[in-house]
Amino acid sequence: MKNFDLPFIPERVSKPRELGITMVMDKGLSFKDAQSLVEMSKDHIDIIKLGFGTSYFTPRLEDKIKFYQQNDIKVYLGGTLFEAFVIRGMYKEYVELITRLNIDTAEVSDGSIEISHEQKCEYIRDLKSKGFTVLSEVGSKSAEKLIPPYRWIEMMEKELQAGSWKVIAEAREGGNVGIYRGGGEVRSDLIEEITRKINVNDILWETPQKSQQIWFLKLLGPNVNLGNIATNEVIPLECLRVGLRGDTFFDYLPEHLKN
Repeated sequence: MKNFDLPFIPERVSKPRELGITMVMDKGLSFKDAQSLVEMSKDHIDIIKLGFGTSYFTPRLEDKIKFYQQNDIKVYLGGTLFEAFVIRGMYKEYVELITRLNIDTAEVSDGSIEISHEQKCEYIRDLKSKGFTVLSEVGSKSAEKLIPPYRWIEMMEKELQAGSWKVIAEAREGGNVGIYRGGGEVRSDLIEEITRKINVNDILWETPQKSQQIWFLKLLGPNVNLGNIATNEVIPLECLRVGLRGDTFFDYLPEHLKN
């Protein structure tokens, strides 16, 4: 929804989107807060992740999932919960859980646990064969574990081949691991290597910090896939995407208006 016309605004892909995706992290919103989020921002949210293990405690969980879905927003449980089931030998029970919750999207990750990459790809293939839309996360949640660029590329390629709809570039909710350094700075050399080999439309970049969102928007344009967005940052991010915030204000204006 737009309240008035303004020229020189870049075109955003309309929902349902395959690119220009905004993934928002719900870290335990009440049902009432979820209603407020949707009222304000549903046109700008493609996916909501119920972060890490919050779904274990969230009241009215099934109502909230159904509500998001009724408003054309995909929902999935955080990858940490997937790992919590897998490490306990309960993958079958995990599939039964998301089936019971009528969730059609699943995240496969190994940021906290150690499993072989072939086993991870097997989980992707299995979920895909069962009709789930699969996102798979690449990268470690540990700041001490640095993965070389060639390995990022290799894992992303294999996970996409196994059936992932998008591969998520890990950053955690703080934006200080994976594709970022400890202070939140982008590992630009890593991103350069990845984007040479992997179609950027197949990658969902976790960008919880404003500076990270700006960096990717300037590199890849308004329809880049961004994730781990805070619930109160959805509309501010949309303003960044189209040049209605100071940081990207001049990015889409013609030259004669910049002088």
